[in-house]
Amino acid sequence: MAVLGAGSSNGGCSLLHAAGLGYGASLALDLPVKVRLLDKSPRKELVDPDGLLDAVIDCWKNASLPLPEGDLFWSVTSEVPPRQGLKSSAAVSVAAIKALCSATETELVNSQIVDISAAAQLAAGVSLTGSYDDSWAAIEGGWKLIDINAQDAQSGVLLESQGPSSEDWNVLLVLRGDREERPAIDDFTYHQQAFSQALTALQGGKDLVALTWNGRGVVGALNDPDGRRMTNDAFVNGARAAGMSGSGPAIVIFAPAISKPILERLSKWYEKFDGVKVLKTSVINAVFDEGEE
Repeated sequence: MAVLGAGSSNGGCSLLHAAGLGYGASLALDLPVKVRLLDKSPRKELVDPDGLLDAVIDCWKNASLPLPEGDLFWSVTSEVPPRQGLKSSAAVSVAAIKALCSATETELVNSQIVDISAAAQLAAGVSLTGSYDDSWAAIEGGWKLIDINAQDAQSGVLLESQGPSSEDWNVLLVLRGDREERPAIDDFTYHQQAFSQALTALQGGKDLVALTWNGRGVVGALNDPDGRRMTNDAFVNGARAAGMSGSGPAIVIFAPAISKPILERLSKWYEKFDGVKVLKTSVINAVFDEGEE
């Protein structure tokens, strides 16, 4: 069995859900993903219930890009908890496209990879909006504010930031199990005030404020009172920001890195809930050229 190509990416969390206002932003987190393109079936059976990787192949071909000859198989290694709103689909699709680039010696700029990733996610039915913001975070780190109605990935970028410093913040993920069903865009209509507050915060450079306001909007759209209570518990236990990510049900919490007692208190609080797992991670900051942000 030969490895034809390999690609890597990472997961992330929501700062602004794109279904709320037509603008989205996701922050990159240290949740690595690696995808390999193989010429034979791997020993470990691939689980891809939504057919996302098949959609990647179709969208790659639709872009008139070359495929390796012969049968193709995939291997995925991911630390992104799936179906919890932590951008696993964007991460896998981006890494798979990078693997195809490696296998065919095709050079694409990041915006082209994001465009193909968005097309694949829409085709597979794993995204309401194309998740351009998720794919940008998966490939470049930090966050970008995206207009989902723009003509393409590059022209849709309105703002960008390195994100909160990974040295200053601990990130806790409260994992509540797989998402049972995906909400409809109409579910977000009645909670636009919260999403508007998140957008205003992003425009003012207050990304952690945006995370909290966005989470309130998502909790309302999902009608998830348990999620609302568990998010509020974070502030009671010393968190500076907390909110549900994506379309849930995972909750993302930011706590000052300088205070280990707060991190320990938060971890112990959530670990007592049945069926809940707590995962510690960190931000992946974008790297800009000098003078650029």
